[in-house]
This record gives sequence, C-alpha cells and structure tokens, in this order.
Amino acid sequence: MAITGTITIDRKKQKVTLELQARKTIDGNIMIFDHMDMDIVVMSGEDRKVIAFPKKALTEEVYRSQSRLFEYLYRYGLVDMAFVRGGNVHGALEAPLLESTEVDTSNVDLAIYNIHGFLKQEKPYEDFMTDYEDLVNDEYVDPDDQDSTALGEVPQAAEKGSIRPGYNYSPYWMSYMLEHKKGNQGNEK
Repeated sequence: MAITGTITIDRKKQKVTLELQARKTIDGNIMIFDHMDMDIVVMSGEDRKVIAFPKKALTEEVYRSQSRLFEYLYRYGLVDMAFVRGGNVHGALEAPLLESTEVDTSNVDLAIYNIHGFLKQEKPYEDFMTDYEDLVNDEYVDPDDQDSTALGEVPQAAEKGSIRPGYNYSPYWMSYMLEHKKGNQGNEK
C-alpha cells in the first residue's frame, strides 16, 4: 500500500510529494517497506532516530544495504557515523538524527526525504538482484539442452558413487565407509 505524503522544506519554500510503501504507527513513527532487504523506521518524538531492520534474515547483502543507507544519510548530514550502532533487535542498525540548526524543516521530514532519495538510488541494485535470482531459478527449472540429459541416457546401477543409501551421511561416517569400501574391494581380488 503506497502512502503519499507531503513534506515542506522551508529553506527552498517548496512542497515535495513522495510516494512510499509506508505506514505510520500509533505513536507517529514512519515505517518504510520499499527496500527489498530491510525495513526502515524513522522515529519521531523524543528518540529521533533511523532504524534499519532486516526483512528476513541477516545476511551480508542486508548488512551492506544497511551500511549504504547510513553512509547515504551521513553524506547528507542527517546522522553522525560515530553513533551508528547495532539496535536491540538482532541485525538492526540505528543512528540518532542530528538536530537541524539552520533549516526550519523537521529532521524527521528531511530523513524521510533523503531515504526516498536513497531508495531511488538503490532501485538498479534491486532490479539486478531480482533479475539474477530469476536467471538462476530459470537455469534450475528449465535448463538448456546442453545442461540437461534426457531420461534414460544415464546408465542405471543399484549402487552409484560414494553415497550408499540408508547410511548416516556425516563426514566422519562417510570417510569410514569409503575406507571400508576400498578395503573390501582389495580383499575380493
């Protein structure tokens, strides 16, 4: 659900309309869901800060996305990189918003405006990742003739390779089984 909001930036005396997939909480915080790796929360009230929560699980890609977000906000003067830290939820990063001294616009409005700019900058990355995942899925689901074999071309056998059916597949057990199999082959000769 896209929420359209109007932010007034007093320095330039203009109103900016942004379209984001966002929701407002009961206490006035803004939750932004546009990014594929993380959810971004801009907290208003006493604790004015930006928190980036991972959507699913914390991976290197999620951490890199969070890092790019806070570097972007740092470049535009909204957070101090010295205060970026882990949040109280696993995988979350947060940073307090700096107070605006020259501009009459709320630092929360400026944060939302700059997060919108960050999301526009991240769009090519998200498109590339989506296309890459689709390409990999297509390779598995519908492989080329070169990467697949017709059923029946592979010769059938009761026991093939090093994996014996019905046995424990832990690495130590497998090495014992291979040694045992080699030992049996030597005794048969």
